[in-house]
Amino acid sequence: MPITAFLDIYVKPESLAEAPAVLHDTLLATRAFDGCLGVDVLVDTEDSTHFVLVEKWVSLEHDTAYRTYRAGPGKSSLGTILSGAPVLTKFEIATDI
Repeated sequence: MPITAFLDIYVKPESLAEAPAVLHDTLLATRAFDGCLGVDVLVDTEDSTHFVLVEKWVSLEHDTAYRTYRAGPGKSSLGTILSGAPVLTKFEIATDI
């Protein structure tokens, strides 16, 4: 079953100018990863340091494989511009509503 993952991040104010390039470079690999259906980047209209990455995955297994990759050999430089730990939330479609 497809899932949608929300990655809620805050960028350090002093890293805001480099954030688009870092996000772009990070998301090249994310979007190319097996099972990724797409990633949208949302920016808070009231706080330009607040972003939400909306990732769509073929399955929870594909998402899990991606998270394992990012924790190991695919570690990105995204963490260097963040002001705190990202918050990851995963959702699946409620089919019985």
